[in-house]
This record gives sequence, structure tokens and C-alpha cells, in this order.
Amino acid sequence: MTSSRAGLRRTVERYRPLGLAVLVGGGVWYSAAGALGVRSPLPGVLVLAVAVAAGWAAATVHRRRWPLFAAAAAAWLLLAAWPAPVAASWQAGLRLRGRRRLGGFLAGAALVLTLGVLIGRAVGGDRGLTTATPGNAVAMAAWLVVFPLVVGLWIGARRDTLAALRDRAARLEREQEARAERARAEERARIAREMHDVVAHRVSLMVVHAGALEVTAADPATVEAAALIRSTGRQALTDLREVLGVLRQATGGLRPATGGTQVPGAGQPDAAPLPGLGAVDELVRESRAAGLRVQRQDEGTPAAVPATVGRTVYRVVQEALTNVRKHAADAEVTVRLQHLTGGIEVSVRNGPSTAGAGLPGAGLGLVGLRERVELLGGRLEAGPRDGGFLVRALIPVEEER
Repeated sequence: MTSSRAGLRRTVERYRPLGLAVLVGGGVWYSAAGALGVRSPLPGVLVLAVAVAAGWAAATVHRRRWPLFAAAAAAWLLLAAWPAPVAASWQAGLRLRGRRRLGGFLAGAALVLTLGVLIGRAVGGDRGLTTATPGNAVAMAAWLVVFPLVVGLWIGARRDTLAALRDRAARLEREQEARAERARAEERARIAREMHDVVAHRVSLMVVHAGALEVTAADPATVEAAALIRSTGRQALTDLREVLGVLRQATGGLRPATGGTQVPGAGQPDAAPLPGLGAVDELVRESRAAGLRVQRQDEGTPAAVPATVGRTVYRVVQEALTNVRKHAADAEVTVRLQHLTGGIEVSVRNGPSTAGAGLPGAGLGLVGLRERVELLGGRLEAGPRDGGFLVRALIPVEEER
């Protein structure tokens, strides 16, 4: 319904000049012929020329106003034809703004009407009776000038009001969007500050203590575990910088946090590149160092993939291995990457576990992972399989042309 209405409006706007030209030119012709007014004794060629000129002037009034005013004066003085003066008065009310311009138009209209009365008295006959008697002269002034001028002024004022309301609504919508964006930016900045002040502080302490334990411990197993904790904590800080970078993207910079602590700088380059497909081996190595029994399998011919696809594969493996460490630390795990023609399939599958209840979690990791995969046009399935658990994602890769 909205599209058809818009199409009708465009059609009307396109053919409006032609329609106005036909109405004014045809009205002048029929008025001078006696069908719509006083019959003119002038030659038909002259009448046709005035009618054509009036129609052309009406069609071009949106670009120039004076031709219609001149044609209206000529039509009234030569032929006593009323359609052109009515159209001129209507267009004057519709397009003229300011007292000075309207006053000039009224003065010109009064002069033309006065000359018309004088010509009517001189010619006499039907024209003198119709246009030159006092009562008819007043009626003609109202019909030719006052009424169409008032209608044009009302339509013009209504258009101006609607345009002002539309501008105001658009401005309010822009301001509302700006306020919402500002509120989102402030919230993102607040979250980033909280993450930096709380999470980064705690993880930094964990890394420091793990480093101290690595130096002071005498047991080789303890030293190895402390080194793993320290390297994992450092990787967590790197990932945290990545998250803070995402949060900073909409703000363009963050204010200093409480106590003068500065969130890792807006506009500063990242300390490390974002992980991708090549970092999956590092995840497997870290998981093995943490005690998981992980096997890595690759099928197909590896090919270059976009950075977003590689990062998503990395996140799928990372989340799946994290869940295994939390809930089935003693299970055997298989990480499989299958390189297909139109995409890449990644699956992480663990066997049965006898570890009992695992670490608590929020249960939102797989939800966010599914959203990440679906944003790339892929699909993800996760659920129990043969006594264990399977996480599998199929991510399409667009072929380069």
C-alpha cells in the first residue's frame, strides 16, 4: 500500500505541469470562445496564441513565476479570460513569501483589474456588463484574486508546517539516535573500565604469583605448572586487550578509570595480532600441557581463509577445549579440521569422562559461539555424543574471484 501510494505521488508530480498547462490553456480558449466566459471578437489566431502562451507559462511556473503573471494579465485584458488570472493568483499565494512580494502582486493585480474595468466600459456589450459594472467588478476581483490567493496561501502554509514538522521529527530522531549511541558508548566505556580494573588486576596478580612460584619452587612438576599458569595468564591478558579494543571501537577513546588508571589506550596499536587458524596448534599444545589428552587431525588441502573465518575456528576450538577442561578433564579429545571446497569444518569431540561434576559456568559460551558462527553464514551443533560431547561448526568460505 505504501509503495503504490508513493508511486502514485511520483506519477502526479511528473505530470502535474502538463495537466496545469492543459487546464489553463484550454480554459483560456474556451473562455474566449464563450463556452466558459465572454466571447471575444478578436481573431482566432490571436486567441490561440494567448491560450498557448498561458498554458506554457503555467507549465513552467515552478521555475519562473513572471511568465504566468504576464500571461494572466494579457488574457484578462485582451480576452476577459478568467482561468489564467485564477491560476496566477493561486500560484502567487502558493509560492510568494513575504509581505513585500505579496504586496507587489496585489498592486499589480489591482492595476490589471482597473484597466479591465476601463476596457470593459469602452468595449461595452457583454464584456462591459460582465466586468465593468460595480457589483460585477467587485465579484470578479474576489473570484480572480482574493479567493485563489487565500487558497494558495493556506496550501503553502500547510506545506511549510508539514515540512517543519518533518524536519523536526528527523532532527529529534537524529538526536535520539545520538543520545542512544552516546549512552551505548558510555556503557561500553564503563564495562571496559570495570574489566580493566577488576579482571586485568586479578589476572595480573595471578601471573605475578605464578612467576614467583616458578622461580622459588623446587619440585619440577610445580615449576612446570606455575609456568603454564603464568603463560595462560599472559594469554588471558592479551585476549582481554582484544576485548577492550572491541569495546573501544564505538567510543574512539576511553576516559581514565577511577584512581587514575588508564584503560589500554584508544588509538594505540594492539600488542599482538588477533589469533587465527594458525594459532589452533598453540591451543592444542597448551591443553596438552594442562593435562588433557588431545589429538589433532586435519583432512583435505589447507587453503587461505579470511581472517574472520580463521578467528572463528580458533574460538570454536578454544571454547570446546575450555569446556573439556572444566567438565571432562580426564577424557580423550579429538580436534579435527576438515578443509572443504566451499568452507571449513571444525569439530572437537571428547569421550566419556569419570571426573564427576566439573567447574561451574555461566552456560553462555556455546550461545555466543553459535551467534559468531551464524554471523558468517555457518551453523554450529553441540551436544552429547556416544557418552561424550561434540562441538562441530561448518563455516563457509567465499571463493576469491
